[in-house]
Amino acid sequence: MALLPVAEALKLLLDGAAPAASETVALGEADGRVLSAPLHALRTQPPFDASAMDGYAVRAADIASLPAQLAVIGTAAAGKQYAGSLAPGQTVRIFTGAPVPAGADTVVIQENVRDLGKGKVEIVEPTVPGRNIRKSGLDFRQGDMILDSGRLIESAALSLIAAANHPTVVVNRAPLVAIIATGDELLPPGSTPGPDQIIASNSYGVGAISRSVGARVLDLGIAPDRKEAIATLVNKALDAKADVIVTLGGASVGDHDLVHAVLTDLGMSLDFWKIAMRPGKPLMFGRLGETRCLGLPGNPVASLICSHIFLKPLLAALSGRAYEADIRNATLDAPLGANDLRQDYVRGVARKTPDGLVVTPYTVQDSSMLRTLTEANCAIVREPFAPAAVAGDSCRLLMLR
Repeated sequence: MALLPVAEALKLLLDGAAPAASETVALGEADGRVLSAPLHALRTQPPFDASAMDGYAVRAADIASLPAQLAVIGTAAAGKQYAGSLAPGQTVRIFTGAPVPAGADTVVIQENVRDLGKGKVEIVEPTVPGRNIRKSGLDFRQGDMILDSGRLIESAALSLIAAANHPTVVVNRAPLVAIIATGDELLPPGSTPGPDQIIASNSYGVGAISRSVGARVLDLGIAPDRKEAIATLVNKALDAKADVIVTLGGASVGDHDLVHAVLTDLGMSLDFWKIAMRPGKPLMFGRLGETRCLGLPGNPVASLICSHIFLKPLLAALSGRAYEADIRNATLDAPLGANDLRQDYVRGVARKTPDGLVVTPYTVQDSSMLRTLTEANCAIVREPFAPAAVAGDSCRLLMLR
């Protein structure tokens, strides 16, 4: 089977990917979710003309000529309005957020007022009429559309939804990702490996990447290299109604690489298998009914780079999030050899300079080296058959963090 270019593989992967359903969640659980329908205000904010400062509510006509002495007839605080109205020559002590009393049209900040005692104050600095008052509906009015469908809900949006008096919100259902690691050589962290075993690490990074775009993660653990064991975990994922099944390892062509066979036996239709990419050649994608199946390489760096390039945009699409890979231009500060037929993702460290981004590639690019990937903040994207490059040449970066 010919190696599929990265762009074509991504197109096949994203074909038809869209939110499957919506659900209503409590506002406290809506952070990071995506609105599935436009949201309208249930109330007006502010619901009344409100003071924006601590000071004195006055009639502008009474302070047209300064200094002006006024009689203090009461107090207005947030949640405790003054019930009466101002007559000429009167003022009300007012605090931020309090309703402006009837008859008042201006608030003078307290720093511009001198207390004369015996219920009298003197206004000593001029204030523009209408100043320091938040008019009713300044933010929004009842019935206004405050957020459109497709909006990612973050801190400001959460506060806006709450202010509009919504205790719940209708959002796209968060996609569920079931992760299955495979291999007799794998043990969970905290184990004591034998001489031919290693600690399984990929599922933690893949899970974190999945959550970063709003997905829920179901880690089904490690399946040994037996068809029935792998099939058992795949069926658990299907029973949980996973939107995406991610397998780690076992998707290549070796005698112990069984994932492809298991999924095919269960009815998966294969979209592609093997792509023109380094690291990440043994990448598999297919569909098992409504569930998408993504077989990632077992090498740790390859599984994480492939998750950034393929899994992240897929899950963003399934959750309704807008997503675009962070691609930037940079300058190399070290040479790179000519590339072959695979699109290469060379780990490196990019730094800002007065002339723009400059990137240093790591000299060793083995796909098992997690420490290098942890230190890297980008991958230099090299097109198939790119010629050798020297320090000072321009390049493109996929920013990883």
